[in-house]
Amino acid sequence: MDRLERDLGERAQVLRLSIFSQTGRAAAARYGVRAVPTFVIFDGRGQPVAQSVGLPNRQQLQTLLETLAGEVGR
Repeated sequence: MDRLERDLGERAQVLRLSIFSQTGRAAAARYGVRAVPTFVIFDGRGQPVAQSVGLPNRQQLQTLLETLAGEVGR
């Protein structure tokens, strides 16, 4: 577990895929990944809602997760 998982706690699950694995290559193709690291954020229904290349801005990530959590509660 690294800082990202610790910071997110129970609010989100972090999955890491290697672009060298078959699953990672398939996901990269499906979501248009062109650089590493790329973060794809999914809502509770499994739909991608945000994507960013490079290290995530933790404040923006926290705000997005809080917004998504509020939508799930409705």
